[in-house]
Amino acid sequence: MAHYLVRARPIAERLSELRQRLDAGEIEPLEPFGRALHHSLANARVDHDGSTVWEEFDYCQPPLAMERAAVLDHYFTDLSVEAVEEGVGWERIESLPRLWKKKRPSDR
Repeated sequence: MAHYLVRARPIAERLSELRQRLDAGEIEPLEPFGRALHHSLANARVDHDGSTVWEEFDYCQPPLAMERAAVLDHYFTDLSVEAVEEGVGWERIESLPRLWKKKRPSDR
């Protein structure tokens, strides 16, 4: 398993749909990646250039292939990944503003 710092450009007009899906718990049951993806997207941050960033772990090559096909490519463009040690990605972005203003109990 590898951890990645993920950076992507959000498709602005689709972000409210993504938040609705997170709130409804639609992403969490997706196997085998739903729980991790839900957690990562619920805790995503916004970088100074407007990109969305989060830490994600994945078993596949290329990284996030299943997540992209099922969810990410519908809501984001220009997705890139950087290998990091577990937790290092979250540490690097913790000072950035959250993507979602309203914090949910399951949010980090």
